[in-house]
Amino acid sequence: MYVDGFLTPVKKDKLADYKKMARACGKIWKEHGALQYLEAVADDAPYGKRTSFPRAVKLQDDEVVVFAYVLYTSRKERDRIMNAVMTDKRLAKFMDPKTLPFDGKRMIWGGFKEIVGY
Repeated sequence: MYVDGFLTPVKKDKLADYKKMARACGKIWKEHGALQYLEAVADDAPYGKRTSFPRAVKLQDDEVVVFAYVLYTSRKERDRIMNAVMTDKRLAKFMDPKTLPFDGKRMIWGGFKEIVGY
């Protein structure tokens, strides 16, 4: 398996807009072959003394942290799916930095190879 993981600071008053965008994006990822697409809002992610999810995204008082992941069968499949998703015209409306319901400059993402899975 291969996983793309994301941490995103989202304005609390934009969370409904973010959820609408996430639902649409999830459908696009799944249509192109992703096994699973999940977005979750922090419910128990305290601000740590040295490290934490809030620290990682420089969370502001009017924001929440969203953790997300997309699951694929392999890195090769992820690369194929990501290319298809990024060129999907339906995604374009969500890519304008001026209308994003989150601060894309503080979003963190990365791809991960599975080392243990059940």
